[in-house]
Amino acid sequence: MPINRDVEHGGNVEPLIQRKKKKSDGADDDGSHCNNDGSMSMVLLSTFVAVCGSFEFGICVGYSAPTEASIRRDLGLSLSEYSIFGSIVTVGAMIGAVTSGRIADLLGRKGAMRMSSVICIAGWVAIYFSKGAVSLDLGRFCSGYGIGVLSYVVPVFIAEIAPKNLRGGLTTVNQLLICSGLSFAYIVGTFVTWRTLAWIGLVPCIMQVVGLSFIPESPRWLAKVGHGREFEDSLRRLRGKDADISDEALEIQDYIKTLQSLPKARIHDLLQRRYSRSVIVGVGLMVFQQFAGINGIVFYASETFVTSGFSSGKVGTIAVGCIQAPITALGAILMDKTGRRPLLLISVSGMLLGCIVSGMSFYFKSHQMLLDWAPILVLTGIMVYIGSFSLGMGGVPWVMMSEIFPINIKGIAGSLVTLVNWFGSWVISFAFKFLMSWSSSGTFFLFGGICALAILFITNVVPETKGRTLEEIQASMNS
Repeated sequence: MPINRDVEHGGNVEPLIQRKKKKSDGADDDGSHCNNDGSMSMVLLSTFVAVCGSFEFGICVGYSAPTEASIRRDLGLSLSEYSIFGSIVTVGAMIGAVTSGRIADLLGRKGAMRMSSVICIAGWVAIYFSKGAVSLDLGRFCSGYGIGVLSYVVPVFIAEIAPKNLRGGLTTVNQLLICSGLSFAYIVGTFVTWRTLAWIGLVPCIMQVVGLSFIPESPRWLAKVGHGREFEDSLRRLRGKDADISDEALEIQDYIKTLQSLPKARIHDLLQRRYSRSVIVGVGLMVFQQFAGINGIVFYASETFVTSGFSSGKVGTIAVGCIQAPITALGAILMDKTGRRPLLLISVSGMLLGCIVSGMSFYFKSHQMLLDWAPILVLTGIMVYIGSFSLGMGGVPWVMMSEIFPINIKGIAGSLVTLVNWFGSWVISFAFKFLMSWSSSGTFFLFGGICALAILFITNVVPETKGRTLEEIQASMNS
């Protein structure tokens, strides 16, 4: 369940140019150029429209958990056919993520979001009218492609429109809305049919398509493609008609010029020794994030609870759905207080504990021991696992990815890390049902072993980046 990434231009990176001098009236150069309520309203409206895509992302990822039993019953799908349906969303997302940068640069941020929402709409319509596996998988693939593009362009757009003093908080909304969408799908999906839930999935897409007509394009993208008049108009709409945008406009234009003067990075550049540690850390965190089992557990939570002994997966699915968003919010607050490494270690340790508890419960059940306690222990273990994941392992790897790569390779490195993340998501979401058929306890013990390896990796390889400038981080890792 991938949650998101920095960008080649417009992400949380310090400009490579000298900052402009403060004005003689002593105004702060804190990056906040919103001088009236109207301009702040436009920033918030633009963010709201963008994160409709994040909410859509969450609904799409969470859709397969509460609907598994009813879809298999209504359409007569086998285990392997449903595994394909559950996992093919990640195949589409992989393709979408790989092409997202080019699409966002070609069509603009708004154009990319509009295109993605339309593709997601087509996917949900195909799922709603499905009579068999083919149209069901096609719809799921289209939805996956759409959220693959959205997973890149939404945080990019927010980072590019937000004042610097609000950028961190506003970009965090992206991850919160992904978790909220997933929780929404979990909870609502237990009370409505799978076709109705597919119809509900259309709502955030339609809201985004309509809302995009009322917000400005990213001023950074407009500057990058040389649309000078539109660039100034967009920046003024975001900062207010009475705001002095001259310093920010010059800063953006100089930054774009500096970025365009750098040599175009290629994939083989990542093999250079000076970038090896950054690549190892970025790729390694994504491998452990996915291969610890999160998407298998999230995609098929309802049936996992039934396997543990619950008569229905509704109670467990609702419980899991209720904890994700608030714990993700807590993790966002703690990230800059405790540091990245401590939060990662706490998170992965909790995931390990959750795997052990769930694995032991399934082990006892298979040996006819503590049968009355098995469902409660599995619910407890999975809630501990998902809560711990939401606390740190879900978001911190994406934050660290934005910090450890130098600007000249950030784009290509981000594409590589994103591809690794979605590939891992596909492997686990496809294999999970087969692993559970092989051994329910063994599946969770396997994920627990990967969590243990992740603890060793974080302790010995991952650096602490809290309180350090991007230049300091990159110099220490890529010297």
